[in-house]
This record gives sequence, structure tokens and C-alpha cells, in this order.
Amino acid sequence: MNAKVWSLLILLSVLWGGSFFFVGVAVQELPPLIIVTLRVSLAAATLWIIALLLGHRPPVSSSAWLAFFGMGLLNNVIPFSLIVWGQTQIASGLASIINAATPIFGVIVAGLLLPDEKPTPLKLIGVITGFIGVVVMIGLPALKGDSPLIAQLAIVGASISYAFASVWGRRFKAMNISLIMLAAGQVTASSLVLLPIALYTAPQGLWTSVNLHTWSAIIALAVFSTAFAYMIYFKILELAGATNVLLVTLLVPVSAILLGVTFLGESFKVIHLIGMTLIALGLSAIDGRIWRRIKKN
Repeated sequence: MNAKVWSLLILLSVLWGGSFFFVGVAVQELPPLIIVTLRVSLAAATLWIIALLLGHRPPVSSSAWLAFFGMGLLNNVIPFSLIVWGQTQIASGLASIINAATPIFGVIVAGLLLPDEKPTPLKLIGVITGFIGVVVMIGLPALKGDSPLIAQLAIVGASISYAFASVWGRRFKAMNISLIMLAAGQVTASSLVLLPIALYTAPQGLWTSVNLHTWSAIIALAVFSTAFAYMIYFKILELAGATNVLLVTLLVPVSAILLGVTFLGESFKVIHLIGMTLIALGLSAIDGRIWRRIKKN
């Protein structure tokens, strides 16, 4: 994990940190399945326009498209649907905390399925410390209340799906496919799965009642939090592996809070600083370099 990877990870956390806000706006007017379908479909259109303008051509091999469909299901269709549905039942703060458990599942899944990503004690300590930091930063009250268990389990299911997606995505490394085509192929496959279902289940007169704020949130969700975000995601996956790319979920709540403080006038509290410090300690343990130097001295 060099400086370039950490910079990309922070940028990805900012793009995905905004997705909870955009989804929170969109669910006021649109059903979860429609939001997810619009997200991946508009992202696919965005990526294909850019790819074709840059002279890229889609892969024609069946193995590449099989990999795209597998990635689309694990990284888009399943987790997006579960998270958006979950956010109709529980607060975004609680959803962020549960989603931040993704690296824990990632360490376990990658350790079981990838021989070159076996978990080390320091990495396990780092992931757990970072997760505790997220809980502290967002606040223990978010864990209380009468939030439906099924909605919480839906977010857990999304986190597990993300963990398997990061492992599945390792197969692209040997296919020599450009980053933009990887992102475009994934969201295109997701769109092909979701579009028929969404069109069949969409309520009549749905589109006439959607206001400009909702459309703005959907477009931002698709272009920034999906299209551009997945180009960065695949670059991190290529450079740092399946476990490390999932560390972004520890940084997403940090980005979400800082975005709220910067643009929405929200207050920055001491508890936020404590939580962020724990996350920083966890990430430093996962990176390992500082702790190895301390051990040597």
C-alpha cells in the first residue's frame, strides 16, 4: 500500500461517502429497485460514452463477459439492492456502521480463497480497531433503537457480497482489460440483469411525480459514486489486492462526516476525532510499516 494507493482509497471513500446521502434523497420518492437500476444503467451509459470517445472496444470473449456478470451480481445487484432496501428501514448512520464491517468479512473470505492474502495478526487487529473507530465516531446510540433486524441483516448480506466481489475481481488481473472497460462491463452486466425486472415492477405514473432534487441525486449517484468510483476501485484492486480495496468502507463514514461539516454546516465533535484516530490506528496496523519500524527499534 504505497502513497498512490492510499490516495486512491481516500478519493474512493469520498465518492462512496456521498452515495449514502444521494440514496437518502432518492428513497423519498423512488422504490429501491428503481434506484439501483437507474444507478447502474446511467453509470454504464456514462462509461460507454467515455470509453468509445477514447477508442476503447468491448471484449468479445465469453469468459470476460461471464466474469462481468459475476462481478455485477456480487458488487452491484445484490449489495446495492440490499443496502437501498435496508436504508428504507434503518438510519443511514447504522447502515454505515454495519457496512464498515466489510473488511472483516473481506479478511476472512480472502484468507479462505486466496493463498497470497492470508490474514496476519496485525491486519486482523487493524481491521477490528478501525471498525471500533467507526462505531465510536458515528455514535453508540445508532446501535440502539428498534431498527428491524431483517434490515440490519440485509446490510450484513451486502457486506458479505462485497467481500466475495473483491475476491472474484482478482480474475480480471490476467485478462488485460482496461480499467474503464472493467467498470463499464460490470455495470452493463448489472443493468442487463436489473432492467427487465425494474420495468416490469415499476408503478404506473412513477416518472411524472419525480422532482428535480431526486433526479439530481440519481445522476450524481450514477456518475460520481458509481461510474468514476468503480474505475478507481478496479485500480486499487489491481495494485493492492482484494482485502485492501475493502478498507474503503472504514473511510467512507469519515468522508461522509467531513462532507457534512464542509458543505452542510454540521458540527464536528470530539467523539468524531476519537473515532477517526482509532480508524487511523487501525489502517496504520493494516499497512504495517510504522509498526514494523517500532518493533525493530
